[in-house]
Amino acid sequence: MIGRARAIAAITCVAIALVVSRATAAGVLAPVLEQVTDVALPGPAVRFDYQTIDTTANRLYFSHMNAGEVLVLDLTTRTIVGTVRDLPRVTGVWCVPTLGKVYASVPGHHHVAVINARTLTVEARVGAIGFPDGIAYAPGVKKVYVSDESGRGELVIDGESDRVVTTIDLGGEAGNTLYDPASAHILVAVQTKNQVVEIDPTLDRIVARHDLSGASHPHGMSVDATRRLLFVASEGNATLQAVDLRTWKVVDRQPVGDDPDVLAFDPDWRRLYVAAESGPVTVFSEVAGKLALAGQVTLPHGHTVSVDPRTHLVYFPLQDVGGHPVLRIMAGQKP
Repeated sequence: MIGRARAIAAITCVAIALVVSRATAAGVLAPVLEQVTDVALPGPAVRFDYQTIDTTANRLYFSHMNAGEVLVLDLTTRTIVGTVRDLPRVTGVWCVPTLGKVYASVPGHHHVAVINARTLTVEARVGAIGFPDGIAYAPGVKKVYVSDESGRGELVIDGESDRVVTTIDLGGEAGNTLYDPASAHILVAVQTKNQVVEIDPTLDRIVARHDLSGASHPHGMSVDATRRLLFVASEGNATLQAVDLRTWKVVDRQPVGDDPDVLAFDPDWRRLYVAAESGPVTVFSEVAGKLALAGQVTLPHGHTVSVDPRTHLVYFPLQDVGGHPVLRIMAGQKP
């Protein structure tokens, strides 16, 4: 244990040293993210993927992809309170507190697992789907939408019955899927067409296709529903785009780390976190509809990120810190 602690401490120092500082109003340099703690995680030192925060139950669910598990963290005690197994290559994960369920994309079984949030047992396995990835929930119609990176369309699941409603042909491989509460539409990044498509969940039909100028294999997305901005990260050219959802015009473009993956947006602080497969996590502040670079931190395998909108704490599952997986919790400076 002593050797492991020293290894974690050493790598922690390296990570903190790599933080790019930002200038405060007083002209004093302050780090954009500072480490709060590392939580030791069970399982092997292998890849993680998506995360979802349940503010009702005060839990963080995150996929330990190459271990085939979803881990459950109590955000108050910062301890792992459950592990859901038999989820080979699990990618997307999304909690729906009103249904008492957590949905997990399971490419190894070509289906979506429905997890009881109370018992943490798998109650249903829904599919088939080629390579399930991003997940979103449309509350008005109580439907779950799952993107298929193999290009076979968007899987639609009835949230109450856990049965397949339909599959929507997207015309290409799908990356991330999200729900836009302002339009009540589902948005899907179609990677191979450099598009974002809009799905009306009341009809389960594509109502618009939007070509993104300058996009190259768009994958990760996040939305500021209040200010009508969509953030889209392209894997092909390591670029982040801000899209005005009223006009669907690209209003800003910023470089990020190579192979950007998961995005997380803090609505109160108007801060966007863009995690990349190559390690850099780029942090932006949204100001007057544009993105201002706040800083960057490099983490080992830090390609997945989530942020708690209540505490503004940022969570990074890291696959290998001193030979073991850890969950790094970090705090930012208020803009």
